[in-house]
Amino acid sequence: MWKGRFKQDMNEAVGRFTQSLDLDWRTVQEDIRGSAAHVRMLAAVGLLTRDEASVIEDALARIAAEAANGEFKPEIGLEDVHMNVESLLTERAGDTGAKLHTGRSRNDQSGTTVRLAMRREILAIWDMMKALLETLLEKALEHADTIVPGYTHMQQAQPISMGHFWMAHFQAFLRDARRLLMAYEGTDECPLGCGALAGSTLPLDRGFTARDLGFSKICENSMDAVASRDHIIGFHYFAALFGVHVSRISEDLIIYFTSEFGWVKLPDSFCTGSSMMPQKKNPDVLELLRGKSGQLIGGLMDALVLMKGTPLTFNRDFQEDKRSLWRSCDAVKGMLEVMPPLLSEVAVDADASRRGFEDGFIFATDVAEHLVERGVPFRKSHEIVGGAVRWCLENGRALTSLSAEEWRKRAPEAGDDLPRLLSPEISARRRDTFGGASPRQVRLQVDSGRKKLGLLAEEFDDYRENYPELLA
Repeated sequence: MWKGRFKQDMNEAVGRFTQSLDLDWRTVQEDIRGSAAHVRMLAAVGLLTRDEASVIEDALARIAAEAANGEFKPEIGLEDVHMNVESLLTERAGDTGAKLHTGRSRNDQSGTTVRLAMRREILAIWDMMKALLETLLEKALEHADTIVPGYTHMQQAQPISMGHFWMAHFQAFLRDARRLLMAYEGTDECPLGCGALAGSTLPLDRGFTARDLGFSKICENSMDAVASRDHIIGFHYFAALFGVHVSRISEDLIIYFTSEFGWVKLPDSFCTGSSMMPQKKNPDVLELLRGKSGQLIGGLMDALVLMKGTPLTFNRDFQEDKRSLWRSCDAVKGMLEVMPPLLSEVAVDADASRRGFEDGFIFATDVAEHLVERGVPFRKSHEIVGGAVRWCLENGRALTSLSAEEWRKRAPEAGDDLPRLLSPEISARRRDTFGGASPRQVRLQVDSGRKKLGLLAEEFDDYRENYPELLA
């Protein structure tokens, strides 16, 4: 395509090194759809006749069908998806096909193709994210009345509803879903018509192509349009934080599944055994989920470093932006494919979880707050209860074994009802502040979560309605 300027043919090694078919062939349908929109616009502004546009569109439709069924085999010597499509089009439509690239650069063409593909990927990921969020809401309701230990520093802290645990992870993934929406919004701008960097002397109608391709906005600066990869970095930011949150819930469940904790039960169908030790049931899927998060964090770093120090506008470095992009897209979808069915089958052994309450120390804050309600300053009540814990440890007693009389020896303000308050169910039920760990608050959180999820779904549905139909 640039042979007019060069005396020598490209070195074969350079051709292999610079090709990008391994990165962009997956976007062949989006590339063809972007070309169809460009052709329609050229006809609308009079740069192509209606007959010429019809010939090109018909040929593009046939090429799209052949790409879909595998008949169209790309040639590595043509470097990328764009030149493969254009070469076949020109071969079939002759000089008319050669007019396709009028007013267009591979810079704005590639940017449009990638943005179309990203929009499709993000919508697919949203569908899977929605399934994950719905599963977490269902688990929260299922375990709203199941009381388990809550931890800080991996030490028992206070009793919580297991539903509260699920809702904590729901909130993290809901934020991820909002970041996914922001990634879509950042991608939903059309660069077609920006050319190589400066637009065109031809009377292009950029609004036409943006509407035809269902973009809600048009990139407003032609240099920024071909130089920016903020939309790709925005997706990586979503993916990296999503990976962190996947890793954290996986780590929680792996720990609670160990023999030492033992109150989370994982389904056999999502675990594996040992080639040597017959007794083993290993949480391999959770471990792989935890491990794959590193790929997503790496994708964000890759994109940031790729862009750092590149001058305006386009640089060939940018060809590599798709390597980590598609890898992260595929990793996120793979993780989301297994998470909802895995989490839906997670069970809780309530009897095993109650073993964590046997020494009663998890109720220490309940005692301190009981004394606060009876007028004891918190720092004083904290000291009193801390002393009681130390005494119990030294004398082999459970904190729950102390009678009201024994408490009154330490704090005259202690009420007769104090020992009764120190049970997992009562302790959790009394944590009824907004957003707290009580079963009632968990159900309120679920109701609120469903509403927020519904509103988010409406926004994605609006974007889905505007996504253009591909040719094949």
